[in-house]
Amino acid sequence: MTKALFWQVMTAAVLLLTLSGGAGAATLVVVNKAEATVSLVDIASGEVRATLPVGEGPHEVGVSPDGRLALVGNYGVRNTPGSSLTLIDIPSARVVRTIDLGEYRRPHGIVWLGDGRRAVVTAETNKALLVVDTTTGEVVAAVDTDQEVSHMVAVTPDGGRAFVTNIRSGSVTVVDLETNTRVANIPTGEGAEGVAVTPDGATVWVTNRAADTVTVLDARTLEVVAELESPSFPIRAMATSDGRRVLVTNARSGDLSVFDVAGRSLERRMSLQVEASHVEGRLFGDTFGDSSVPIGILISPDDKLAFIAHSNADQITVVDLKSWSIAGALTAGKEPDGLGFSPHSVPVRPVNGAVMLAPRCGSKGAGGRR
Repeated sequence: MTKALFWQVMTAAVLLLTLSGGAGAATLVVVNKAEATVSLVDIASGEVRATLPVGEGPHEVGVSPDGRLALVGNYGVRNTPGSSLTLIDIPSARVVRTIDLGEYRRPHGIVWLGDGRRAVVTAETNKALLVVDTTTGEVVAAVDTDQEVSHMVAVTPDGGRAFVTNIRSGSVTVVDLETNTRVANIPTGEGAEGVAVTPDGATVWVTNRAADTVTVLDARTLEVVAELESPSFPIRAMATSDGRRVLVTNARSGDLSVFDVAGRSLERRMSLQVEASHVEGRLFGDTFGDSSVPIGILISPDDKLAFIAHSNADQITVVDLKSWSIAGALTAGKEPDGLGFSPHSVPVRPVNGAVMLAPRCGSKGAGGRR
């Protein structure tokens, strides 16, 4: 048995046990940057049920509140900025529509709003946060951040405020989503990129990748309440559903930082035990040496598992958050990055008395990187 097959079998067994009791009917949505596709992975079995073509250079994905729709930002490639979003129906594994953003370029961070119809999307080139109506395909509002490389976005649980990280400006832009106006620009640290709001809406956690720090903001007063170290190259953050922890991926060191929210302190560092296997044509190339470049992170709603996408290893590590151990590994496409969770499954479709998975669609190809 090959090592890859061993991990696939072991991962399926662990996931079936961990997600027993009905929660196993779920899908992991994986954005594959280097092949311009999105994979729909059955979490319980680890099978890729479908792979769908999207626009060039997709980076991030947001899943609607009901879990039925995935919205993908087609960021574009080195010399060709993207200006569209792809809307996917998860249960039927089909592309519903492509939303043309017109003048708005380099869509990246995506979060759905509570109405299940609108989503906020960053547009890097335009230094803006967009509000997009996914039903009509219209940009209904655009808020100027007045900052450079507006990249990721997080929204408070009540939907009242959005927090946009600005990599080149090293700051966070606070946006009032009721009035669609900019409230403030707050310096956090060099290379501000990842951002997460705790489930109680009390604090905002920002990863400053070039500064190797994590800044904690009071979401109401907007004051900096803590500055924590997280070497090296902290790039994404996500809070657990119980609000007790924030997990941060470190792209250069290739590991995971786990922070205690109440104590505003580092609880543990966890090796992800993956090395780079693919470098050429990837966004970060060989910048980080043998690092697998873990970026995308997703925590299951029950806080049992974390999924971490390794862009330079074409692998997704599954972490057991109870034992803090590696539960297994999944594979999707080339250069996995953004991740999303849906409680809906993509069915195995019977054809002429046989059983087959939903079709794996062809790739448009992504070319180089900026």
